[in-house]
Amino acid sequence: MTSITAASIPLMVDAFYARVRDDAVLGPVFASKLEGKWDQHMPRMVAFWTKVLLGTGEFEGNVFAKHMALNGIGKEHFVRWLALFRMTAIEVFGIEESAAAIQVAERIAGSLQLGFFGEIQV
Repeated sequence: MTSITAASIPLMVDAFYARVRDDAVLGPVFASKLEGKWDQHMPRMVAFWTKVLLGTGEFEGNVFAKHMALNGIGKEHFVRWLALFRMTAIEVFGIEESAAAIQVAERIAGSLQLGFFGEIQV
């Protein structure tokens, strides 16, 4: 277990997205948009999580708009995304250290759920 640092965030991001790619619920959604593009996407995800967790970095982009363009997103996708994120954050950062990252992930999921469904469902 390690603290949330610029060096540990890539470990968490890599482990998390490896689980996402292998997941029966999330894998197909991500594959439909990112197949053959993972090498370009992963540095953006590291930059995003570095920005939101540490307040540093160069990430720029409209995360909300990108996700709102996805079709076929349901409650089950958010349940799985949060479960995998929580599991990975705890595994990489430990229970105490992961709390801040999990809180951010829950806020992001809530915002996206409001956009998709008009309410927070999980």
